[in-house]
Amino acid sequence: MKTRIQELRKKYKLSQEELALAVGVTRQTIISLEREKYTASLVLAYKIARYFGVTIEDVFDFSEVDEEEM
Repeated sequence: MKTRIQELRKKYKLSQEELALAVGVTRQTIISLEREKYTASLVLAYKIARYFGVTIEDVFDFSEVDEEEM
């Protein structure tokens, strides 16, 4: 799933570590999300979106997700 996490992080001049600490995950989780190797849980997606003050849809692109995955 495509994300805008890296774009938002850079906009707000945050490191991966800073974002990870803010949302309660490891830096490796943020790296995996940015590289599209991992799909965030609904709770994590909500935390990330809330941290940046945007909607989940503003952070995550669901257009390429199969209905079976949802």
